[in-house]
Amino acid sequence: MVIRPARVEDVDAVCAFGAAHVPPHYTPLIGAEAARQQVTAWWRPEQIRAAVAAGRLLVADAPSGGVVGVAQYAVDASEAEIYKLYLDPGFREHGLGPRLIAAVTRSLPADVTRLCIEHFAGNARAGAFYEREGFAVERVEPSATGRSELDVVWRVRPAAGPRA
Repeated sequence: MVIRPARVEDVDAVCAFGAAHVPPHYTPLIGAEAARQQVTAWWRPEQIRAAVAAGRLLVADAPSGGVVGVAQYAVDASEAEIYKLYLDPGFREHGLGPRLIAAVTRSLPADVTRLCIEHFAGNARAGAFYEREGFAVERVEPSATGRSELDVVWRVRPAAGPRA
């Protein structure tokens, strides 16, 4: 498995990855419409292209070819936030998630001290994974919908946290 910065020629593959994996993952957690909206809102080619141009998108390539993991992040002063951390379900439980987080961490400027990530409260699997990776709950933002599974759980750890 190779983790590398995404290139312009990866944009279509990253968008296709999101369209293929985000709805089946989120539908049982937040419903089909909200899952579809995640793709519409966050996996558009112009957004992916901008992340690639900024050098803030990493992909994991399978040995046989093809994107099997994505990590997108942003940096603002001394804080970084992982916006996307997704794996092809067939590549979970093999250490790829921690490797993507470690790759993001290695990519951060030296003056970044905090690494943040968020997830829907209904995504208990993500919450447990982030907890194992050293991210502690900082706050929970209630969903405007009133649906508790759509509450946003914000987690944080030191940027120099555990590295794979």
